[in-house]
Amino acid sequence: MWILFALLSAIATAGVATLSKIGLSKVDSSLGFAIQSIVILIATWAYVIVTGKTRDLTSVEPRAWAFLLGAGLVSAIAYLFYFAAIKSGDVSRVAPLDRLSLVFAIVFAVMFLGEKVNSPTIFGAALMAIGAAIIAVGGTSSK
Repeated sequence: MWILFALLSAIATAGVATLSKIGLSKVDSSLGFAIQSIVILIATWAYVIVTGKTRDLTSVEPRAWAFLLGAGLVSAIAYLFYFAAIKSGDVSRVAPLDRLSLVFAIVFAVMFLGEKVNSPTIFGAALMAIGAAIIAVGGTSSK
């Protein structure tokens, strides 16, 4: 099931990039992200409320709160950078470079989570990095 969710996330993320680029044409990138964040906040809390998961709030441990809040802050910073990048660059070049997060996630998983990687994972990560670099620097802007 995780593969389906990951692919649906990838499609949705591509939609976010496309819709955001259009929406940012005459809007500051930080303001655009703030506007989208309101929708994210409302939609996710509505889902949690409708599915009855709010009762689980009391069981979230302090350590989990700290890490989740920290991840939220890092996510906001990442999206502020991402929106600034798509505001000034081509989405078709920015998005692949942004997806180097996949390579960094593998490195962080090994460093901080103790996950083991094998040769196919290393090879795939190298291909992702090379592909992102080729796309990002190999083309010329359409503008």
